[in-house]
Amino acid sequence: MEWSYLSFPMTFVVALGVSLALTPWMARTARGIGMVDRPDGGLKRHGEPVAYMGGLAVFVAFLIGFSPFHQLDRQVLAILLGGTLVVLLGFLDDLGNLRPATKLLGQTLAVLVVMKAGIAIKIVFLPPWLAYPLSFLWLLGMTNAFNIIDIMDGLSSGVGSVACLFLFIVALSAGQVSVAHMTLALMGALMGFLRHNFQPARIYLGDAGSLFIGFMLGALSMVGVYARNNPVAVLAPVLILGVPIFDTLFVMAVRWMRGQSPLRGSPDHFALRLRKWRLSVAGTVLLSYAVSFLLGSAGLAMVFAGQSLALAVLFSVSVLLLLSALWLRKIDMNL
Repeated sequence: MEWSYLSFPMTFVVALGVSLALTPWMARTARGIGMVDRPDGGLKRHGEPVAYMGGLAVFVAFLIGFSPFHQLDRQVLAILLGGTLVVLLGFLDDLGNLRPATKLLGQTLAVLVVMKAGIAIKIVFLPPWLAYPLSFLWLLGMTNAFNIIDIMDGLSSGVGSVACLFLFIVALSAGQVSVAHMTLALMGALMGFLRHNFQPARIYLGDAGSLFIGFMLGALSMVGVYARNNPVAVLAPVLILGVPIFDTLFVMAVRWMRGQSPLRGSPDHFALRLRKWRLSVAGTVLLSYAVSFLLGSAGLAMVFAGQSLALAVLFSVSVLLLLSALWLRKIDMNL
């Protein structure tokens, strides 16, 4: 199927429209069958039960937005198959909590499907044998990272939308038409869903949605072309997806220093700490969008800059994130 530049806005508009129309229906269906997230007085402090199944709306809107406008080659089909497996796994978890081992096994299968198609991180200055374990850890980590930050109305879906924008720019500049269309379709699906997910949320992503976002963005970031101007730019995806990566590492570090299991739930997320500090829910989420946009811009600068400037950007961002982590650590969550 031939493509034209008109197919890019069409991909976005179709995904956006389907998501806007489908999400309210999914919310009504979820409430009708009792598939809702109920407040528990702990980490779940919303005032009343909120519908799940938002992830299915995002998934369907993404498929409808992307599929008509581009041919499905081997790697694209592998990403779609892996994403479908993750959605099904998350939906089963939303229906009734799956055991962690079962979820990990399902996610591992989805990751291996993608890697079987030859999708892997390629870094020229690292030995080739290291690409596969690194790719496995990256994709498994990103799949769960968006699930970890899905703790506040509009946070995960909005941050995912921002990340899609920068991955689209990278893909388009490298002539990766398939990847560009997929990122636009995902961005449209997420923005349509965000209309109903921003505070006060009428529907949540659920594990089906948050795991799908993380998996897709992790996979799409792996196939991007970054090191055209300098080898340091291979780290650009770490900045583009910096908000969920930062929160994952921050939460794990805080729990480890406290002597707790990194897998145990606790109110240590950066968003909850900002909320405890003085920001409202909307203020925290909007600040997260802004930080995601700035990190994405820094990642984009690394892609197009020379090596010296890319190193300077990476160093500056690393220092700022470290200082932010130290400041967030000081916020007393027991008050």
